[in-house]
Amino acid sequence: MTSVSGKGVQVVGTRPIRHDGMDKVTGRALYGADIQLPGLLYGKVLRSPHAHARIKSIDTSRAEALPGVRAIITAQDMPDITERIGELGETMYNLSYLKENVLASRKVLYKGHAVAAVAATSPHIAEEALALIRVEYEPLPPVMNVKEAMTKGAPLLHEDLVTDELGKNGTQPSNVAKHFRFQKGDVEKGFQQADVIVERELQTATVHQGYLEPQNATALWGADGNVTVWCSTQGAFMTREQVYQLLDLSEAKVKVVPMEIGGGFGGKISAYLEPVAALLSRKTGRPVKVVMSRSEVFEGTGPTPAAHIKVKMGANRAGRITGAEISLYYEAGAFPGSAVQAGAMCAFACYNLENAQVDGYDVVVNKPKSAAYRAPGATQAALAVETVIDELCERIGMDPLEFRLVNGVKEGDRRVDGPAYRRIGYLEVVKATREHPHYSAPLGGPNRGRGVATGFWFNAGGPSSCYLSVNADGTVGMVEGSTDIGGSRVAVAMQAAEVLGIPAEAVKPVVADTDSVGYTSVTGGSSVAFKTGLAAYEAAQDVKRQMVERAARIWEKPVEEVESANGVFHLKSDPELKMTFKDLAARLLTTGGPITGRASVNARGAGPGFAAHIVDVEVDPETGKTQVLRYTTVQDVGRAIHPSYVEGQMQGGAAQGVGWALNEEYVYNKQGDMTNSTFLDYRMPTSLDLPMIDTVIVEVPNPTHPYGVRGVGEVPIVPPPAAIANAIYGAIGIRMTTLPMSPGKVLEALQAKGKRQR
Repeated sequence: MTSVSGKGVQVVGTRPIRHDGMDKVTGRALYGADIQLPGLLYGKVLRSPHAHARIKSIDTSRAEALPGVRAIITAQDMPDITERIGELGETMYNLSYLKENVLASRKVLYKGHAVAAVAATSPHIAEEALALIRVEYEPLPPVMNVKEAMTKGAPLLHEDLVTDELGKNGTQPSNVAKHFRFQKGDVEKGFQQADVIVERELQTATVHQGYLEPQNATALWGADGNVTVWCSTQGAFMTREQVYQLLDLSEAKVKVVPMEIGGGFGGKISAYLEPVAALLSRKTGRPVKVVMSRSEVFEGTGPTPAAHIKVKMGANRAGRITGAEISLYYEAGAFPGSAVQAGAMCAFACYNLENAQVDGYDVVVNKPKSAAYRAPGATQAALAVETVIDELCERIGMDPLEFRLVNGVKEGDRRVDGPAYRRIGYLEVVKATREHPHYSAPLGGPNRGRGVATGFWFNAGGPSSCYLSVNADGTVGMVEGSTDIGGSRVAVAMQAAEVLGIPAEAVKPVVADTDSVGYTSVTGGSSVAFKTGLAAYEAAQDVKRQMVERAARIWEKPVEEVESANGVFHLKSDPELKMTFKDLAARLLTTGGPITGRASVNARGAGPGFAAHIVDVEVDPETGKTQVLRYTTVQDVGRAIHPSYVEGQMQGGAAQGVGWALNEEYVYNKQGDMTNSTFLDYRMPTSLDLPMIDTVIVEVPNPTHPYGVRGVGEVPIVPPPAAIANAIYGAIGIRMTTLPMSPGKVLEALQAKGKRQR
């Protein structure tokens, strides 16, 4: 990795032990399921056994009579609400659809769709009560993929849904919620200029984020009408917004306490259990805790959308892309709002194209409502574009990385969807990849191949708040509102410490509830180190200014005479007269009182992230199994605040991408039942499936942040499936176009190739 030393910083770029590390490794950290309150009841959710059916009636009488049952709710217990559109991280939601997803009222739209919920004195009694609830269904035929859903005469999930067709509403009900288009130049003219054209159709599967901790929520609806919710969430304020809107309460009536979170990756933004626990608590007058099983997580929460993609690209013999078009059909799941728009914006984002067209289709199917998953939408699009580019390179006889240097984006270039880039590091990433020893190392055996791919993610900013308080011992308390998923506490604390000239360990960060800190947007979009880091930076500047004023008061000198550098205050006229930050902190209470700093920002100008991955694989021709032999990820991170956690994000994204490429998928039967809804059957990579993943940190500072921060968490998952597909082609000479590239699919492709050769 590159070094960040010698750049005028003392804390940024170092590797302190994370503040929550001891609690995490010793088991002291409290997660949502650890909450215990006096009089606690236990909730369970009844879920649909059908992928598509009308609800004709629900009879809860037998369950209500069971000893120990304290309350049962259905959709009838939820208030009527008007339609309202909001954001859930990188995807959108319609409040009326969100309500239907929390508890179905008219139809169930996927197996696992919540229908009713029970609160009882024990989880076992609650489970028993679910079996006593009688629901009369009218089963309907399900549609399980975009091709089925878009077929003329296909069963409709929503009789009132019409297509937003290029900005105009259709007149007939449809399973296509939206069709949009981005254009630049004249794509047909571009294809006429091409010497080589490649067209492909590709298919990706439904994939889950795979976080270890299931969704959970504990709610207490007080006699005063105030509701407190403890939960595992990526954004306490986002959860508060969904709860008060769904329950038709005022914002001030709901407090959300974010517990430690056992992973999310975008899957813990939408509300599932929080409104249910709150309604059960209102009915019983007691706190209610609801925790999902692993099967409920798979069947009842949002995975990433499966996609069907058509792509066509042309290039001339000089290696210049002359024309490119792509059509992205993404499964939204049961309700509109997939990540297809983000995927469309990312598809060609690595390349400076004169002639391009992108079409996106948001399609409802009888699967759980899709949710964000680490660069949502981008991985599917990159699979299509990056594998077609590999094929173009082969046909014109050009090195894949040289091709990317010819076509790669730089500052001032404009994406197909409109925005122009500020300072970016795509070309620097590609050059570092080309120069890495892995790229030129011998493969060393038959049935081995090497693939490369690149990827893009926007990264995000948004509103964030931070409060700092100076303690008498020279430490600083920090209160912020960003849920810590990947070590963001330490990254934020380090930025405050850098300003104040104190060690990172001297800043004590706390992630607060919605009543204790200013509004902070969701932990998503790789935004926290950027936006909350900026809030901490500004709050620290506030503290520093006040500390300078206090030193001036103590020395009885004008403020202009006092300077602060590296945590030491001194007089310009007498440099020998000085106090450390700790010395001054000890005198605050006797020289004017405590000092606190605060900042609320709406951070703009998040620097886009780019990555390039190199992967070597070996394919067993007897079984079709693909073994990853070596993996290198190169990424522009702007400035690595804590390099260890930057490397961890890069490695984690690559590992998840390997699973997506080779094994992970929802397997459905003809009735629309998921048949592999446990970690025993849903095949995720283990340590035995992965090599050590090498990381190369490239630093092209983001000019809109004082320390040059770019988000790092999402772009690492974008290139892996494409890079592995390209490597498999190098190993066996077959272009795989369907994810996952599991042993069975690879073996079938090998057998088909053998038949063609014979």
